[in-house]
Amino acid sequence: MVGQCTVNVVSAYAPHMGLDEEVSPTEKLFIGGDFNGHIGSTAGVYDEVHGGFGFGERNGGGTSLLDFAKAFGLVVANSCFPKRGEHLVTFQNAVAKT
Repeated sequence: MVGQCTVNVVSAYAPHMGLDEEVSPTEKLFIGGDFNGHIGSTAGVYDEVHGGFGFGERNGGGTSLLDFAKAFGLVVANSCFPKRGEHLVTFQNAVAKT
């Protein structure tokens, strides 16, 4: 909130002109964001990208996120370690926990 106005901030960065479009194999790439995808509590057929410590039921957005990770050799890092119950969700209201 800024005064009486709700402000939404979206940040996106792309490589600058003249830089390589590929990441060197000696460098690491981290992608962070809130993708609104629910990857579910278990890995299922995504055991190479889902660590088995998710929450709830998988939805279409979660399947897309897992497919993306699988296609590019990435891992959903937050699913790779156990968390206390209160840390499993990042948003909660009267209707849902996500």
